[in-house]
Amino acid sequence: MVQSAILAAALSAFLGLFLTGITQAADTPIKLVVLGDSLSAGHNLPGSAAFPVKLERALRAKGYMVEVANAGVSGDTASGGLARLDWSVPDGTAAVIVELGANDMLRGLDPKVTQRALEEIVRRLTERRIAVLIAGMRALPNLGINFAGGFEPIYPELASKYNALLYPFFLDGVAADAKLNQRDGLHPTEAGVDVIVGGILPKVEELIARVSAASQQRGG
Repeated sequence: MVQSAILAAALSAFLGLFLTGITQAADTPIKLVVLGDSLSAGHNLPGSAAFPVKLERALRAKGYMVEVANAGVSGDTASGGLARLDWSVPDGTAAVIVELGANDMLRGLDPKVTQRALEEIVRRLTERRIAVLIAGMRALPNLGINFAGGFEPIYPELASKYNALLYPFFLDGVAADAKLNQRDGLHPTEAGVDVIVGGILPKVEELIARVSAASQQRGG
């Protein structure tokens, strides 16, 4: 009888630990990183109004258990993002939104340089089995047709090559709208960030679905 009681107690303790582990795993948030420039970093906005913060809030409001890290650096080019990739995207990251290239475009950098840097970012993230959503950028009209023709296709081509998700234009619905941009005409206001979040949200949900599917295939 004593041995049976001890065995029952041990079994009960084991089941308790097992179930606790399951609960903790279920409650572990999916970690997303926004690797970007000033557009996602929240230039001239309070921290609570930055794109990653608002995106996390919108996702949690829809029931997603996520943490969205702000790895945006004002002034960063695609090459700058590549240089800091390893420490900006730590181990444990499940998905990355790559929002880079706007500064390359504004500086008129050779699109081939931008393409090489972005491709290396996406390739390395893919090798790490991190799901990727590429946020595209468009060229300003004054840069000419030739520049736009070399720059804008970078994003869909990389998405196709690496089977990454694509949101064609990060500033969709915001660009050139004075009411949604700061005085510089380049950076979104808080209301502008809300528009960006609303536009990209379905793609981010698709990104999370990819993370969940991959996790199930790996057995959790």
